Order: sequence, then structure tokens, then C-alpha cells
Amino acid sequence: MPTLHLLCGKIASGKSTLAEQLSHEYAAMLLSEDHWLAQLYPGDMLSVTDYLRCAQRIRGVVGPLVVGLLESGVNVVLDFPANTLANREWLLGLAHAAGVQHRLHYLALDDDTCRARLHARNARGGHDFAATDAEFDLITRHFCVPSEDEGLVIEVHRP
Repeated sequence: MPTLHLLCGKIASGKSTLAEQLSHEYAAMLLSEDHWLAQLYPGDMLSVTDYLRCAQRIRGVVGPLVVGLLESGVNVVLDFPANTLANREWLLGLAHAAGVQHRLHYLALDDDTCRARLHARNARGGHDFAATDAEFDLITRHFCVPSEDEGLVIEVHRP
């Protein structure tokens, strides 16, 4: 039975790196929100408000695509942030719609470590999303640690 792999972790916690590893380990299709946003909306992602607007748009396309892949027997790694209750509800709904199992990979790192990794990542360049410190703070305020009470199968990673 195929599996939908979900990722949860603060900015620069290593979600995209883990997503890439999981896609190889499970011979899975990898879909990255940052990549889709960068390709579909180049130059339009100037604020968190822009991100929220554009991210909502692609859900309408990505959701049915993910369900179709899973129903076809393809493992999927969805590198979309499962960082809030609402996001996790939507993501878990994709697994339920396809009638498949899921696994939420939670990267448990503190703010200081993530911020340091963000600075290093931004300095290197090459990532589709380069957040500022202010954006990191704003987005991190909305982060909610996942719980099995949400109906999630959680695997904790401490990179």
C-alpha cells in the first residue's frame, strides 16, 4: 500500500533535505511547495501574505494530483509545511481521500538552531525560499507541535 509522507518542522529545520532522502528511500514522487511557488510565482513572493495567497492557489491543483498518485500506487513525499493544525488537517485529508497510510516526519529543532541554519542557507543561496529574520519570527509564531491526538502517525527526527 502506498504511503503519503508529510513533513513538519520550522524554517531551515531540514525538511527539504529529509524529503529528498525519503523520496529515494521509498521510491516516492517528491512534490515541494517551495519549488512549485518559485516556478509558478517568480517575483510574486514578496511577503508572508503573498506566500499565503499563492500557497492556497496551488493546493487546488496539488491536492487532486497527490490523491491520484496515491490511488495509482505511488508513494508520495509532500514537502509542504505540516506546521499548523489547519495544514495538517488538509494534508491528512489527502491520505484519507486516497485511502492510504501516512507518516508525518517531525523535525524537532529549537529556534536558535533553525535561525542559524537559515542564515547559512541564505548565505549559500540556491534554496527556493530565503526568509528574513522577521519572516522567520512571524512564521514560527504560528508553528504548532504535532500530536498523535490529531490522528497522526508521527516519526520524530532530531537532525
